Amino acid sequence: MEFKSLKNIETSFRQIRLFGIVFVTMCAAIVIYSVWSSFAFAEKQREKIYVLDGGKSLMLALSQDLSQNRPAEAREHVRRFHELFFTLSPEKSAIEHNVKRALLLADKSAYNYYADFAEKGYYNRLIAGNINQVLQVDSVLCNFDRYPYEVSTYARQMIIRQSNVTERSLVTTCRLLNASRSDDNPNGFTIEGFTILENKDLQTLKR
Repeated sequence: MEFKSLKNIETSFRQIRLFGIVFVTMCAAIVIYSVWSSFAFAEKQREKIYVLDGGKSLMLALSQDLSQNRPAEAREHVRRFHELFFTLSPEKSAIEHNVKRALLLADKSAYNYYADFAEKGYYNRLIAGNINQVLQVDSVLCNFDRYPYEVSTYARQMIIRQSNVTERSLVTTCRLLNASRSDDNPNGFTIEGFTILENKDLQTLKR
């Protein structure tokens, strides 16, 4: 009788130990799953950007991989620089405003062209002749195989006078360097080695 009692006690101890192991295992699994879920949730939250619209409404924008947008941002940076630098109206303050914004996107190589144009009286002739100059960028070709990125730009200039419109071709090259983003440089690039390869008349049409 005594032997049977000891056997029952040993069996109960084994069952309790088994239940304890199962319980501890389940608790460990729950803890591991909770920690993993927390990290996954935090990672998803870091992939989101919250934007205040006029301080009133809250919009959610999913962020994208930066590398996916760089080619498009590079082309837009170069296009914007050319539009600001070469689209001019016959007003001194407007010319200075556009050129100043363009020079924030490039290094001294662009400023050298601006200084040369100003020294030769190019901007003064636009103002005196009431001439508008409009630039249309046809294509921007970027080579991302090596850094700094080499860029070629093909565009057309329309020189609009009261009596006629002159169409000119414009071909330029430059290199793009990565830079810090700012309000003045939202795409995060700097143009260096800006060079005008071609700028010649194509045709003149009477108005």
